[in-house]
Amino acid sequence: MIACKIEDINKSLSDIGKHYKELISVYPGMATVELIEQGKDFLTIKTNEGAMKRTNIAVDTSKDKILIQFDEEYITSKITTNSHFVEKFEAKNDNIVLNIEISNLIAPGILGFFLRNFGSKNIGNGFLDSYRKILEK
Repeated sequence: MIACKIEDINKSLSDIGKHYKELISVYPGMATVELIEQGKDFLTIKTNEGAMKRTNIAVDTSKDKILIQFDEEYITSKITTNSHFVEKFEAKNDNIVLNIEISNLIAPGILGFFLRNFGSKNIGNGFLDSYRKILEK
């Protein structure tokens, strides 16, 4: 649960590049985060770990739900991953329930094996904590 209203998320999403730069800035392990480029449905963020390219960004909103979808390529010095994200925010009892689905994950090698098999819970918790930090103000 995130202690905010759907309007707070809509406000944050009014500038998708700023939204994700702020979100990634508070994600565990990120020391530097810079928005490199941004367009209508894409953005590129450079972090201390590498380059994060998000494309095909689509945001669907309704009175009590927001659905964000995008494809991501994350290039680090040790691994390059490709995946599809779905972030679903739903208003419930004056809070927001967040569900994040990461699918079509391509992560080669031994690091990819560990990421695919053991990293999902940590990644999900990292995003939930980051969303709390930027939205529960």
